[in-house]
Amino acid sequence: MKLILHYIRRHLNLFLTAITFLTIEAIADLLQPAIMERIVDKGVKEANISQILTYGGVMICIAAIGAFGAIMRNIYASRTSQTVSRELRSDLYKKVQTLSLENIDHLQPAAIITRITNDVTQIQDFVNGCMRIMAKAPITCIGAMVLLALQTPWQIPVMTAILLIAAVLIFANIRLGYPRFGFMQQKLDRLNKVSREFLSSIRVVKAFQAEDIEMEKFKEASQGLATATTSAMQIMAVFSPLINLTVNLGIVLLLWLSRNQNSQIGHLMASVNYMTQILFSLGMVSNILNTAARATASSQRLNEILQEIPSQIMVQNEISTVREGDIRFENVSFTYSGASQETLHHITFQAAPGTTIGIIGPTGSGKSTLVNLIPRFYDATYGTIQVDGIDVKQISPKDLRTAVAIVPQKALLFSGTILENLRWGSQDASQAEIEASARIACAHDFILDTPKGYHTVLGQGGVNLSGGQKQRLALARALVRHPKILILDDCTSALDAATESKVLSGLRAMNGITVFLISQRISAVRQADKILCLENGKIQGFGTHAELMSRCSTYQAIYASQIGGDDNG
Repeated sequence: MKLILHYIRRHLNLFLTAITFLTIEAIADLLQPAIMERIVDKGVKEANISQILTYGGVMICIAAIGAFGAIMRNIYASRTSQTVSRELRSDLYKKVQTLSLENIDHLQPAAIITRITNDVTQIQDFVNGCMRIMAKAPITCIGAMVLLALQTPWQIPVMTAILLIAAVLIFANIRLGYPRFGFMQQKLDRLNKVSREFLSSIRVVKAFQAEDIEMEKFKEASQGLATATTSAMQIMAVFSPLINLTVNLGIVLLLWLSRNQNSQIGHLMASVNYMTQILFSLGMVSNILNTAARATASSQRLNEILQEIPSQIMVQNEISTVREGDIRFENVSFTYSGASQETLHHITFQAAPGTTIGIIGPTGSGKSTLVNLIPRFYDATYGTIQVDGIDVKQISPKDLRTAVAIVPQKALLFSGTILENLRWGSQDASQAEIEASARIACAHDFILDTPKGYHTVLGQGGVNLSGGQKQRLALARALVRHPKILILDDCTSALDAATESKVLSGLRAMNGITVFLISQRISAVRQADKILCLENGKIQGFGTHAELMSRCSTYQAIYASQIGGDDNG
């Protein structure tokens, strides 16, 4: 709840303005039964038309003031709640951007999406409800009780008993409902995770005709959410009617006791109206407290993100520039959070500026993990990684990542034009620079063949391009950046041999870039200046193609499986 109050305090003026108009609305509602009493007892009963018209006019004026208060209250309540939710989402988004991949793995992407969307919505509804309902309920309830007690003091014991019973029911409602709402949000996380996995791998699902398997997973997650939601809603379904029943029984008891009080009809009508207002107020309190229980559970989940301690510590005396691209790994080991064994074991090697380092090895040997340590997506568990002789932990992350360009195996493109995607590499790049990079990546010709050339609009993820075309665009985007360090994570896997050879030749012709080329194919890495052969997270060999062929059994086995026979250079 502290989180919610923190954001409300940011916009206290708006919040208090909404409360002011709500108070006007509540006072207008409280005055209506008293005026109705006068109309009935002074006007209708005594057939006094003047009294009826006078008090009727007063009632209309008060109703108009109440309506104005309600309209303004709705406007300010909506504005405040929307502003709070917008700022909360923005702060969450900014916080996520500061976290390392290790933090993201811990929080889980699907759960983060649920929290930024659904959990923030719960808080938005609660803030809106506070200004529309929760603040009005106590004003109306207390005001109605005071007026009722002033009119008929003998009804105080009845009101006290009703309020005590209602308070017990409301407390039990919150105590039982709170953990259930938290569990419901967890089940929603699970449903989002299953849906996200299915949509991101839908082609594989269809290719293997695994729709039934995915449907069962979705049904299981959906049933889990339905069960958790039903459990939470059952609490509301039980206690809300009980609260209504308590107050209605109080109204019946009031009418029964009034039979011997010689009360006037208008007076009795006012008393019943005030009891009804108390009923509605208690019902509103019950409903908003249910919303508060959900909002509290959601705020705790949001606090987990906002209070997440980044796993990477950024020093104050940050070095500002990467100049050469000299990379040195010194006894580096790495273990993923929660993993039982190391992914990389005591890695030591150097990549001189402007050289190309081929990285090869069986699946799961740690190739991608190794290069992810260079831009500090993760930090080494042990050992140091130096760029230009400086520990990467001492370099500004912004400057480090500005000097590094990455081309992943699965090319990630965004909705927009080809030109907009390429300018992700550098927003200030000229058309000539972009076209030069596209030519090196063998992308320029097929771009010109698209309907609008560089201004052709791509679908989400580049669905209107082939796998090879997407990889070439991703490579061109990286080259537009003019990086000092270029990481190619098996990014030519979708290219034919001729295109791959042309692309790699173009990269070798570029000067001043330290290239890390991950590949499963000997043909891609054999021309590299040095080749790093990994297996089970350990270096099996580091040298030229000829050197590894003479002394690295793992490299020899890969060569034999792909090419076969003896290599003559």
